Amino acid sequence: MKFFKKMLRDSKAATAIEYGLIAALIAVAGVSAFQVLGTQISTTMNNAADKMKTS
Repeated sequence: MKFFKKMLRDSKAATAIEYGLIAALIAVAGVSAFQVLGTQISTTMNNAADKMKTS
């Protein structure tokens, strides 16, 4: 418990925690964006493949 109290008083540790939270937030946003982008690319490729089959 003393470790956590000491870490909360240490401004360097607080800054490191803040940077870690920001990095985690950016990672979550990136994963979400890539999922949406991946779905859109998949749809586009499937549409192109369907058009090539019918030509």
